[in-house]
Amino acid sequence: MGKRKEFVGTVISDKMDKTRIVRTERLSKHPKYQRVIKRTNKFKAHDEKNASKAGDVVKITETRPLSKDKRFRITAIIRKAEASLAELKE
Repeated sequence: MGKRKEFVGTVISDKMDKTRIVRTERLSKHPKYQRVIKRTNKFKAHDEKNASKAGDVVKITETRPLSKDKRFRITAIIRKAEASLAELKE
C-alpha cells in the first residue's frame, strides 16, 4: 500500500459549507531554460467543522472521493490568518 499524499497550502475560499479551496505551491525547474518557477494547484478539501477560514495555512491529506471534485480532507490548521481576506481588500 502506498502512502496518502499530504500537502500544505493556503485556504483561498471558504464560501461553501464544509468545503474549502486550498492552493498549494511547489517549485520546479523549467525543462528548457533551467529556471526555477513556482507552480500552483487548487484542491477542494473537506472541513467537517467549518473551522478554517480564508487565509489560514492548513495541512490536507488525500482520502477517498467525497464528492465529484473533493479528494482531500483538512487534517490540521497550521497557522490562522492574521486578518480575513475581506478586511485586507478594504
